[in-house]
Amino acid sequence: MTQALCILVDADACPVKEEIYRVAARYRIPVTIVSNSHLRVPDDPLVSRVVVSDGFDAADDWIAEAASDRSFVITADILLADRCLKKGATVLAPTGKPFTPGSIGGAIATRAIMADLRAGGGDQIGGPPPFAKADRSRFLQALDTAIVRLARAGGR
Repeated sequence: MTQALCILVDADACPVKEEIYRVAARYRIPVTIVSNSHLRVPDDPLVSRVVVSDGFDAADDWIAEAASDRSFVITADILLADRCLKKGATVLAPTGKPFTPGSIGGAIATRAIMADLRAGGGDQIGGPPPFAKADRSRFLQALDTAIVRLARAGGR
């Protein structure tokens, strides 16, 4: 029996939860919101909430364990994306940027370089640009495309 599609959300800092709920409702795909604290979720049987301990990487560990080749993982965390890709999951950043086996190595390397620069006193090195309306649109399109592609490839 084929496992059903599901969406796993690294939710503590996710700016596109409302968009995820809308797309999931359209395709009738269950969503699991994973966080270190209690977050409000819609009163919908397709949406569940998992609150993990506030231990280091507890949410990441839960998501990585639950991820499979029938999962969509939504995270900005590059190391979590890498773990989920290794389990066959489709991984998207909240900006709509897909993490792929071909791109994750470069993303990890860039992350390490930026961390080194910041640790070395690179006060001028900021974080990512602010989340924009275009990011939200790009995310919606990327999630919709990924769901259609995976549903066609393996059925629902």
